[in-house]
Amino acid sequence: MSVINDSTVEVLLVHQQIFQVAMTEGRMAKVSFIMLMSLFFIYLNATMVYTLWSKPVFKETPRYILFNHMLFNDSIHIFVTSLLFIFSVAYLRLVMVACAFLVFVSSATFRNAPLNLALMSLERYVAISFPLRHTEIVTQKRNYFAIGIIWFMGLLHFLTDLFYVAATDPKFLTSQIFCTRERLFIKQWQVDVYQGFNVFYFVSVSMIILFTYISILITTRSISSNKDSAPQKKAHKTVLLHLIQLGLCLTSFLYGIIERAAAMASSNSSLFIDLRYLNYVVVLLLPRCLSPLIYGLRDDAVRPLFMYYFCCARGKRITTVNVH
Repeated sequence: MSVINDSTVEVLLVHQQIFQVAMTEGRMAKVSFIMLMSLFFIYLNATMVYTLWSKPVFKETPRYILFNHMLFNDSIHIFVTSLLFIFSVAYLRLVMVACAFLVFVSSATFRNAPLNLALMSLERYVAISFPLRHTEIVTQKRNYFAIGIIWFMGLLHFLTDLFYVAATDPKFLTSQIFCTRERLFIKQWQVDVYQGFNVFYFVSVSMIILFTYISILITTRSISSNKDSAPQKKAHKTVLLHLIQLGLCLTSFLYGIIERAAAMASSNSSLFIDLRYLNYVVVLLLPRCLSPLIYGLRDDAVRPLFMYYFCCARGKRITTVNVH
């Protein structure tokens, strides 16, 4: 079977050899920290999801539906990417079918996050720019339809690669490999399409969020003297957070570049494992763990209820929720 190029093969082999040596040098502490950190933030997200499902008003409000989907998507991404990281550090081979499923889920949830941010920004734009038509334009049915489109777009490119690999070499699906996204690339055109799609994908999402940010900023300034402009100012800050979160998502594309550079520049396995560990935590894991902190805890309607459930339902029970 052909692969991308010799340099890619060399890098992959370097990774495999380093992992095999590194596991004999007491790296289990880092793996344990990754597992505990991932489980903690999954628990945090799960508590936030339960909070949003505990009151009908959250299940009926468009922005909370999208926020709920973002939490669910990020939790899956954290869990799957943590598994892939542990498998790679442990020097474990997977059957191609199992690897394809994990990469399938990881790729889809990775691409879903920026699209969900774009939808959240558009929802705020409609709420501020067309307040009288907001409930007519942004409905529950359209929200769920948009979420379906997000998953379709997130899965489309990966399914194309998978079907091409299966049609070209069916036996490859039963082989045992070191599980990475690049293992599904057997032709150079796949790499070119993948990189081109990523550029188009994130440029488009960036333009949408920038458009909504500037539009809401203009609206906010035009009515800044009005005492009722607080919702507009809050929406402006929310979309700004979406822009920051998108920037954090964009850093995920640097993961592979940083890892290859670390593999080629490191003179010993210990240094490479340390660099790869920091790369994974800072570039991949942390940006996905910030969603409940960025959006949930700053929401006056969600925060008290979330803290109640996070503390195992201790304290005064909250019966009413006011959503503005």
